[in-house]
Amino acid sequence: MISSQDIFTISNQKQFEKIALKVFRFQYENNKVYREFCELLKVEKGSVKSLQQIPFLPIQFFKSHDVLSSNDVIQETFTSSGTTGMITSKHLITDVTLYEESYRNAFSEFYGNIEDYAVLALLPSYLERSGSSLIYMVKDLIALSNNENSGFYLHNYDELITKLIELDESGQNVLLIGVTYALLDLIEQRKFQLKNTIIMETGGMKGKRKEIIREELHEILCNGFGVSSIHSEYGMTELLSQAYSLGNGIFECPNWMTVLIRDTEDALSYVESGKTGGINVIDLANINSCSFIATQDLGKKYPNNSFEVLGRFDNSDIRGCNLMVL
Repeated sequence: MISSQDIFTISNQKQFEKIALKVFRFQYENNKVYREFCELLKVEKGSVKSLQQIPFLPIQFFKSHDVLSSNDVIQETFTSSGTTGMITSKHLITDVTLYEESYRNAFSEFYGNIEDYAVLALLPSYLERSGSSLIYMVKDLIALSNNENSGFYLHNYDELITKLIELDESGQNVLLIGVTYALLDLIEQRKFQLKNTIIMETGGMKGKRKEIIREELHEILCNGFGVSSIHSEYGMTELLSQAYSLGNGIFECPNWMTVLIRDTEDALSYVESGKTGGINVIDLANINSCSFIATQDLGKKYPNNSFEVLGRFDNSDIRGCNLMVL
């Protein structure tokens, strides 16, 4: 059995590969959906000797199947956002402490002690629905910050503007985490010159604004907030771990997560560093669901294991693997 300690104490690539292969064998044996997918690809458990040989489950399966490697009671169900009538993903969580350990450890790795920050959250589209894994994480980080100024903001922009300026001018380290369109709304109401604040965008216009390329978006946000770089979080409902970018849109993973870039024409092949392809994620915190996910995102990976997200597949809901109809 693989324990959370095995996962969250990984410190090098060799260790990661060893645990990932153990997780693959465990999920092949215990996850009915994943095993059937592997069998349709004619991949046997004993034939997989490297990360590149592991089958990656198309992320769409989380819309149509219960993706579980555990028989334990469901503690939480995280759901994706979506427009009316759209089928949303659901991630069934049998041990929510794995999620808590993952994001707490990752935050500490990238940003240090959460108690050094006041955490301000501008996440209206997430707050206005239930089942958001992002809200679960940010709510916990707000509590862990142990700062009376930390909190959520919905549409009360005037209050947020006052608080942000007051905290930044006082020398308090601030983390403002926001959905992209809401951050743009905020700087349209007021321009800032922030000195002690990290702006972290979580991506997505949620149908509120036209999508724009990252470089243009980050330039607008840098100018509006008066900061030199914009941080980003790469996470999704189907994952229990996040990658972070400390600027320039280049993401790094915590030690129990990595990405591989698959060929867009052949989903079972991989492209070399610097070439564009589909993003496959290995998230070992997903031990009780599926740790090997083929996302609908396009990206590039670099030799130091960092990666860039370039966009999404066109018509991503209908493309991809025709084995979806298990």
